[in-house]
Amino acid sequence: MTSSAFETARPDSVTYLDRIAATDLGRSYKARMLDELGLQTGHTVLDLGCGPGTDLRALAEAVTPAGSVIGVDHDPAMVDAARARTAGLPVVDVRPGDIHDLALPGHFADRARTDRVLQHVADPRAALAEIRRVLRPGGRLVMGEPDWETLAVDHPDGELTRAYTRHVAERVVRNAAIGRQLARLATDAGFTVPEVVPVTPVFRDVQAADRILGLERTTRRAVAAGYFTDEAAESWLGHLTRGPFLATVTFYVVVAEA
Repeated sequence: MTSSAFETARPDSVTYLDRIAATDLGRSYKARMLDELGLQTGHTVLDLGCGPGTDLRALAEAVTPAGSVIGVDHDPAMVDAARARTAGLPVVDVRPGDIHDLALPGHFADRARTDRVLQHVADPRAALAEIRRVLRPGGRLVMGEPDWETLAVDHPDGELTRAYTRHVAERVVRNAAIGRQLARLATDAGFTVPEVVPVTPVFRDVQAADRILGLERTTRRAVAAGYFTDEAAESWLGHLTRGPFLATVTFYVVVAEA
């Protein structure tokens, strides 16, 4: 089931997040999110689920030394990495915290962002309500999330593709359809939603796709979970390596205003 086209060892979380940020897709959608935030000199901006601090420098440059940037993450390793990367930026404060229960006063921040965070949280509704609480009236939240139920990988046997996507949506990602749900959930939390921007990357190279999707590792998990037989997995992966290869998934950038 293993081919030299695929990674067999899972990268650590920091490496994986850095890898996505360095892709054309990562640079493109992050730039769009930054633009949609509309940051100004003196703003206070929250990066909720900041990871290893990938975006904190860009936020700091946008608000200038007159503003402030607060990065929050629940993972101590991410907090340590983000602090190390922003040690020379006095405008940035990185804190451990829970997006469902932020240790911040109400109406505190001008802007907030979440980048591929809500797909993993225990309660997206509670998280959105908490973000709404800490944003000032007129504040803005910009969210970026994939909709994993839209994942499509071309294969002559469509049933294998559907089995793979079902496994990702049902077993791999906690809130797999969050991308399409963001506008509704944000509205329910008291936001208005002026803009929803779909971004659909197209992967034509199997190795590039594997570095994001973990195709072989995910297929092995699908076999263990009963979505594929060993024989079906061999057929699935074999065709992907022989090509031509094509995969897509829709990513949503959603702007919400308090």
